[in-house]
Amino acid sequence: MELEPVSVALKFGFLAVLYLFLLWVARSALKDLRRGTEVAYSGPSADVEGATGMHSASSAPAPSRGRPKLRVNTAAGLVSGSAYDLTEGALLGRGDQADIRLEDGFASSAHARLVPQGDVMVLEDLGSTNGTYLNGEPLRGASPLHAGDTIRIGDSEFHFER
Repeated sequence: MELEPVSVALKFGFLAVLYLFLLWVARSALKDLRRGTEVAYSGPSADVEGATGMHSASSAPAPSRGRPKLRVNTAAGLVSGSAYDLTEGALLGRGDQADIRLEDGFASSAHARLVPQGDVMVLEDLGSTNGTYLNGEPLRGASPLHAGDTIRIGDSEFHFER
């Protein structure tokens, strides 16, 4: 009979942890939904310096190395091997305002954006819930892209080309 109080305590502890987990999931979902309505994408000519605190990556035009493209490796709803022209930049996400719409449950409404700065393409995560990965590493702040870089958002994977 000594085990009965311990058993009851363990049951209540398990229920408490379960409810905390459910609250965390609900909070994350609401946060993601709110972010979808708050993030206003003003297009490729957005004030990137004000948004990221970065200065222009290039003050003088560098020789052109070809048009920047984002090629689909794997992404639900997108054709593998298809390429998107990034000359004007692009917004990636699940939302209607996205230039490249992702049918991926792990993608936020406005997940990440690609912004040209001179001859350099910059990738920036827009505060997504699940993060953006560049070459297998979590993206921390804005980062310049190089030909051959791999971008992963949830289960969607892209290849940057010049």
